Amino acid sequence: MGATKAEEFSVTDNRVAKYAKALSHPARIAILKLLIKKEACICGDIVEVLPLSQSTVSQHLKELKEAGLIKGDIEGTKVCYCIDEDEWRAAQSYINELFTNFKGLKSICC
Repeated sequence: MGATKAEEFSVTDNRVAKYAKALSHPARIAILKLLIKKEACICGDIVEVLPLSQSTVSQHLKELKEAGLIKGDIEGTKVCYCIDEDEWRAAQSYINELFTNFKGLKSICC
């Protein structure tokens, strides 16, 4: 979050923001869907499936990894990626909590 005074917000707010940032690009959603569909680690296949260059895919993988949603292991000259199940469940819980806290408006708005 840089110089946005992230420390002034709760840990929960910062985690939700971290996940939201990682989910904020359609290419990253496509990568996550691909990893979920494969139900296993993927080594090198991601670039072949998406209409993006290797460097662009690498940047998106970096964002997802920094958010903790995926993990990567080096196998020879390739990095294999998969969903980080523990962090994925945490993200699901934090985001669900945000949405379930909304009970509806008590009055007409806007």
